[in-house]
Amino acid sequence: MDSCIMVWHMKPQTRAYRYTGHKDAVTCVNYSPSGHLLASGSRDKTVRIWVPNVKGESTVFRAHTGTVRSVHFCSDGQSLVTASDDKTIKVWSTHRQKFLFSLSQHINWVRCARFSPDGRLIVSASDDKTVKLWDKTSRECVYSYCEHSGFVTYVDFHPSGSCIAAAGMDNTVKVWDVRTHRLLQHYQLHSAPVNSLSFHPSGNYLVTASSDSTLKILDLMEGRLLYTLHGHQGPANCVAFSRTGEYFASGGSDEQVMVWKSNFDVNFGEVTKVKKPPAMLGGTSRNLPETDIAVAAGRSTSQESMQSQPQEPVSVPQTLTSTLEHIVGQLDVLTQTVSILEQRLTLTEDKLKQCLENQQLIMQGTTP
Repeated sequence: MDSCIMVWHMKPQTRAYRYTGHKDAVTCVNYSPSGHLLASGSRDKTVRIWVPNVKGESTVFRAHTGTVRSVHFCSDGQSLVTASDDKTIKVWSTHRQKFLFSLSQHINWVRCARFSPDGRLIVSASDDKTVKLWDKTSRECVYSYCEHSGFVTYVDFHPSGSCIAAAGMDNTVKVWDVRTHRLLQHYQLHSAPVNSLSFHPSGNYLVTASSDSTLKILDLMEGRLLYTLHGHQGPANCVAFSRTGEYFASGGSDEQVMVWKSNFDVNFGEVTKVKKPPAMLGGTSRNLPETDIAVAAGRSTSQESMQSQPQEPVSVPQTLTSTLEHIVGQLDVLTQTVSILEQRLTLTEDKLKQCLENQQLIMQGTTP
């Protein structure tokens, strides 16, 4: 809530960039597909587009009359869609830096808006309990999904563009087909509102973040829960896979950003070969087998796991790290001491053996 944007480098001891410009809390950020631009939205009702370098220059759009909740670049990087508490969705030209058009059929705050992978459609989630699908060219609402019983907090397209997933304050995640508008999958696995979700680039998995402090990994091909991840010491507010899907990051109300290793059985060099989800999986996913992974959370701002266990983060306080290093050092000293004692014992045994042999020779020489 310091009105700043931080850009972190995953390499150890690499400087992070800190950008200032917003006049109130920053609510959302999104990189352009090329990585050359970074968009941010704020409670100050503006959208800024940054060049993510040392200087961090930005262009500011007086975008909305309410808090900006969501920013998202189109796949070609030419357009930006924003969503706001002013109940509107707006589309902007990135390079010409101008407003293009507005979509205004929601009757409450719009929490999220995302482009489809091909850029032809826009999906939005709102506190009016609906998810709306829009045609970018005609600027008309194609369909309204009204199955959520509470505010809809987040929505996104499957990498194939054939379906959407939405998270809600009713603790559920729902997946719809964007062509037939049928409900494909319904997950009621969290015990509190679901705040965010992200598709794996392969299209096979979905990760969710909830106010129950957990993340959950869903297998979309089988329609079941794979893992429940315990790391945050408070509501998990956001989650996102990396571009290749090899990692995912989560942020929580405990002021921590955690980076997780996916460890899925996926060839990360071939994630562009997206599999489409199953046509229909009946019923609600409840009480399904899962793996519970508990993590003792530290106070690191950015963490990275390289463990062999699936979805296991590293969260080790600096004091514990120092203690472990001290113990390892003491073990090294102990090992060296044992080695020296073994050498001395061997020499002592050799000397005793030589003395015995000499004694025997003396005794033999003096025997009549």
